[in-house]
Amino acid sequence: MDGDASWDEHYADERDAAFLYRALAAVEADPERRQLFEKLADVEDRHVGRWEELFRENGRALPAYKTAWRSRLFAWVARRFGTGLILPLMLAEEGREVQAYLGLARHSSNKQTHAAAVEIAADSAVHARELSSVMGREGEPWHVGGAGGYLRSVVYGFNDGLTANFGLVAGVVGADVAPHIVIISGVAGAIADALSMGSSGYLAAKSEAEMQAHQIDMERHEMRLMPDLEEDELAVIYEAKGLAPERARETAQAMMREPAQALDAMVREELNIHPAELAPLKDGLVTGTATAVGAFIPIVPFFVMDHWPAVWTSLTISMLAHFAIGAARSLFTGRGVWPSGRDMFIVGFGVAAVAYAIGELVTRMP
Repeated sequence: MDGDASWDEHYADERDAAFLYRALAAVEADPERRQLFEKLADVEDRHVGRWEELFRENGRALPAYKTAWRSRLFAWVARRFGTGLILPLMLAEEGREVQAYLGLARHSSNKQTHAAAVEIAADSAVHARELSSVMGREGEPWHVGGAGGYLRSVVYGFNDGLTANFGLVAGVVGADVAPHIVIISGVAGAIADALSMGSSGYLAAKSEAEMQAHQIDMERHEMRLMPDLEEDELAVIYEAKGLAPERARETAQAMMREPAQALDAMVREELNIHPAELAPLKDGLVTGTATAVGAFIPIVPFFVMDHWPAVWTSLTISMLAHFAIGAARSLFTGRGVWPSGRDMFIVGFGVAAVAYAIGELVTRMP
């Protein structure tokens, strides 16, 4: 059946969104914002009802549902620190939802699914604009991907630096060398890892820019060779923006008469490619800096404490940092905070244990 692979996820996402908007409304002091959150929660309830209709109409049982840990975490943060910290993440969620439903509408052969996807994408686009307005931003926020990309670079760079240098320090400690050797090895490892990750981030972003340029070129050829198909895709996009089907079709036809404008629209709307994302040098600097910060965490105690107290302190703060960075990764992976943090904790401890054992083994070799 069309959409089987993603229906359960979309249904759960809508229920999570309704839960979270009500949680935000419950703690929001500003009447205007509180009213907005309540309205958005009601719309998400309507989306849930739309999905329930689709399940019934297609003879499928509703999937089991449990509020995601990620949504519970956002609600907890809002209660403790206010809704302001959550709004950028909610804006990003609505942006991803617009793109996901546009993709579902474009690739769905089921008329009911297509109509529901277009309807929900349109609502999500409105949600994103309203949240963006509350935050004082302009434009169509689901197209702004640079910040999320750089935040991801920070998280993964920090993670790599922390894990790699924690393992290095553990290995040197296991070798039972002089305390100053631990510091020298840790500093050298941090610098090397930061330079390596920074250059890797630069090259990865550069490769992505080149790949996107290739995608744009392919889209240009598709518009020339398959104009009818591209016009259909544009019509779906404009319908999702709130235009009536007939008006969306007329707008798409008008756009196709201006190839440069049509290409720009398809690049942004279908491929989700935007000039702000193409910054290899900045991405390299962000990744390298985040790696350096993570890499210095295991060695800081050795600068201010005696050797063995520093070893245990380094172990403690490094393992806590591993759990925290694992939990932060859940913002991008969609996994729960606890399993993500736990897995990163186990990985970090495992790397350190193996490195320590190897270091100790080397010292015993003849």
